[in-house]
Amino acid sequence: MTRTDDITEEVREWLSREFAASLPESAVDDIVRSARADLDGQIRPDAMGEMLHRLARFRVLRVLGDR
Repeated sequence: MTRTDDITEEVREWLSREFAASLPESAVDDIVRSARADLDGQIRPDAMGEMLHRLARFRVLRVLGDR
């Protein structure tokens, strides 16, 4: 597993726990993976953890708001 994979898994676990009562883990996983793909090559690698968490969390909240 690469450092990027570790970061992606960390963010997925964090958000899955935070939103467990509102959203299935599979939905959070899809959101995190999509956010990761969107950020790939767009930001400095050392900023990936923070930016991935922020973007994925924003998208989770947007999905929940659309319900």
